[in-house]
Amino acid sequence: MSRQSIMKWLYVGLGVKRWLLLLALGVAVMGLGFAYLLREAYVSYTFPSWVYWATLQFVPRWLRGVLFVSLASGISIYAVWRLNRSLISVLLPADRQDALVDRIYSARTQQRGPKIVAIGGGTGLSTLLRGLKSYTVNLTAVVTVADDGGSSGRLRRDLDVIPPGDLRNCIAALSDAEPLVTKLFQYRFDEHTGEGGSGVGGHSFGNLFIVAMAGVTGNMEEAIRETSRVLAVRGAIVPSTLANVTLAAKLENGTTVHGESQIPLAGSPVRELMIEPGNVRSNPEAVRALIEADLIVVGPGSLYTSVLPNLLVRELGEALRISRAYKLYVSNVATQHGETDGYDAADHYATLRRHLRGTDFAHVVLANSNLPSEPLPAEWRSQPVVAPGDADYGHARLVLADLVDQEVRYRHHSERLASAVMRLYFERDLRARAREQVPALAP
Repeated sequence: MSRQSIMKWLYVGLGVKRWLLLLALGVAVMGLGFAYLLREAYVSYTFPSWVYWATLQFVPRWLRGVLFVSLASGISIYAVWRLNRSLISVLLPADRQDALVDRIYSARTQQRGPKIVAIGGGTGLSTLLRGLKSYTVNLTAVVTVADDGGSSGRLRRDLDVIPPGDLRNCIAALSDAEPLVTKLFQYRFDEHTGEGGSGVGGHSFGNLFIVAMAGVTGNMEEAIRETSRVLAVRGAIVPSTLANVTLAAKLENGTTVHGESQIPLAGSPVRELMIEPGNVRSNPEAVRALIEADLIVVGPGSLYTSVLPNLLVRELGEALRISRAYKLYVSNVATQHGETDGYDAADHYATLRRHLRGTDFAHVVLANSNLPSEPLPAEWRSQPVVAPGDADYGHARLVLADLVDQEVRYRHHSERLASAVMRLYFERDLRARAREQVPALAP
């Protein structure tokens, strides 16, 4: 073990030192009991002469005490260490045994972390969750179920289940299972698997696993919980609604398109987004999580097809409005072709406010400050999302930070994003106290 790992065992809150001290106390009391027995034997029995030398009676008593305590401590530490190694070798694979103290430290600190609810879908939500799971296990991901394309869409049409794709991405992002298991969960079968491309061709193994689990457990809610347990997920993944919903968009050219996968292909900007039917009931778990949350993060993700569909579930939008949590909106780092061409950060947030009937829900709009010096590749059909400081953000405060993934500049960097979110959350009380201490300026 490295010196850093040894010192980490001494950190406050691990729940280890108290039991080691109790063990030491037990050994000391036992040693005291043996001392009484030996003293009684010493005064009532005549020992052979060699005992004099074996028990070091020619050495002063205080030195004998130091020697025996030191020897006993060394033997005890070595025995406990070897016992732990024997037990750990059964519970953990060899390549992860050295990280035991890190796992204990993370588990103890994350259990005391804030209750965070992340709302969205697609790659943006899973990127955020992958970073936040290092700070707390009290995570709830509220996920859209309006997907009707790809593997999820096929399973939705064929088996009449809510689409599992975004649920699968969140489970993989929050999983603490072996990397190989997570990679297997995200594995996608080749499009041409099976005759004529039928069968499992194009399906994700994780999608099939979740749907199969729903068949075994009887419903999708229980399937998500059991799948999360199997993959050691840190947190909870909750569909925004359990109803079969379809997205519909009224476009600027006056037409209306139906289906999440059709909106980016419509060729006209979206004027208004709707869910059909419009009166669907929300998932009670999602509403409860929003009401009890300490921090709510909306986005990132596709504005019209990942983030907004959750908030259009009426009870969820109302729960977001009345929740006393600290609320952030995370703007995308790049526009999405067919959805948000030409949008800046203020346009993204204004779209959410408009669809929530003017609700100015966020305390902070968090946007990317690291804009590229060169245009993005033409094949991406995307541009960086700028965040003008003089734009209208309602009552929200604009905060800029370096959030972009340098290798894939149309995505967030999970660790940078999570660090910025948590910094804003932990600084919220400091800012509030500072405002209270500064006297109001005279007009």
